[in-house]
Amino acid sequence: MSKNTVVVGCQWGDEGKGKIVDLLAAQADVIARFQGGANAGHTIHVDNIKYVLHLIPSGIIQPGKVCLIGNGVVLDPINFKEELDVLTSQGIDYSGRLFVSPASNLVLPYHKLIDAVEEENRGTGSIGTTKRGIGPAYVDKVARHGIRVADLFAPERLRKRLDYQRVIKSRYLEGSTDERADLDRTYQMLLEMAEILRPMVVDVSLYLHRAHRQKKAILYEGAQGCLLDVDLGTYPFATSSNTTTGGALTGLGIGPKMIDEVVGVVKAYTTRVGAGPFPTELVDDSGEEIRRLGDEYGATTGRPRRCGWLDLVALRHAVRINGVDSIAITKLDVLDNQAEIKVCTHYELDGETIDQVPLDLARLVHVKPVYKALPGWQADTTGVTAFEDLPPKAKEYLNYIAGDLEVAIRLVSTGAKREETIMV
Repeated sequence: MSKNTVVVGCQWGDEGKGKIVDLLAAQADVIARFQGGANAGHTIHVDNIKYVLHLIPSGIIQPGKVCLIGNGVVLDPINFKEELDVLTSQGIDYSGRLFVSPASNLVLPYHKLIDAVEEENRGTGSIGTTKRGIGPAYVDKVARHGIRVADLFAPERLRKRLDYQRVIKSRYLEGSTDERADLDRTYQMLLEMAEILRPMVVDVSLYLHRAHRQKKAILYEGAQGCLLDVDLGTYPFATSSNTTTGGALTGLGIGPKMIDEVVGVVKAYTTRVGAGPFPTELVDDSGEEIRRLGDEYGATTGRPRRCGWLDLVALRHAVRINGVDSIAITKLDVLDNQAEIKVCTHYELDGETIDQVPLDLARLVHVKPVYKALPGWQADTTGVTAFEDLPPKAKEYLNYIAGDLEVAIRLVSTGAKREETIMV
């Protein structure tokens, strides 16, 4: 691994970043999560144990690694406590190696209430939010009246900030019988969480700069995928943060010279959860088969993922906006039974053939995919650990992807387990 590496998702999330971060973390000293919240779900399989992480960096499973949660993350204290308890029950000792930025904004119960109400009010125009309160928490952050981790250690200030929420969110909170609207209850919960978080709070930006000066290897972990980026994704069907490489800089307080390599994670086909455009979606038996074989259900919500062929047009966009140097291709084994595999190479739009993603959603929803058919390998690749041991047509498929994107292949995942990986 290069000294300092960013791992980003190159599709609509669910690419398998958890496994990739876990693998690369073995060679890192520090792993830092830079954006998103508990709407993310990173799944790791080690020694027949399944770990599902939402807020805590995936590197926590690797013994002795320091894990940081940056200011760009919106931290749900309730989910965070639940996640800590699960790690403890699974024998993972995080003491002295898990830290949180005092500048991280909090996702509080009333954010989840607001999220649910607003999604319901959108009706047929719903954007498919997870209703975890992520969007409303980022709204508060940008509006500069969010509550941050640092506020938990100043009870009077915390009370005043919650009282202000009572005023500005009165249309959601006043008269509500939902316990999530009870700010006194929230206040007490936060005072309890303060004691749990107190030993974990560090200046993450400063910590990373010192680690960098000490020549330590740092792994920066993103959540979701770049096609969900609030600026460069399929807005408004997007998340509420910057999921791209740029988000690592602002979400951790680091400079660009602290990044040596960008690894983009690419699923061997394409999936998406929730609403929004999906040019290569398969609404047929082929899509159902991919969902079944790939166990394509959300780690956070359990919702079935929409499935389709690989979209190189979208991936070119992802490679460009992230500055991707190499790719990690996941779930290759899911395609083992396909006699023919299609890859979208271009879009047709208004009689024109284009090879880049139009950022205007009004145009993107009208594109038609142009496919290139590649022969399937129809052989079992599960658990293969050497590139030369792959079926010839599987190697051709992987090399075709890398060649089109003009990037190197960093690794290939051939199964859910940590060891079911080809390191190239």
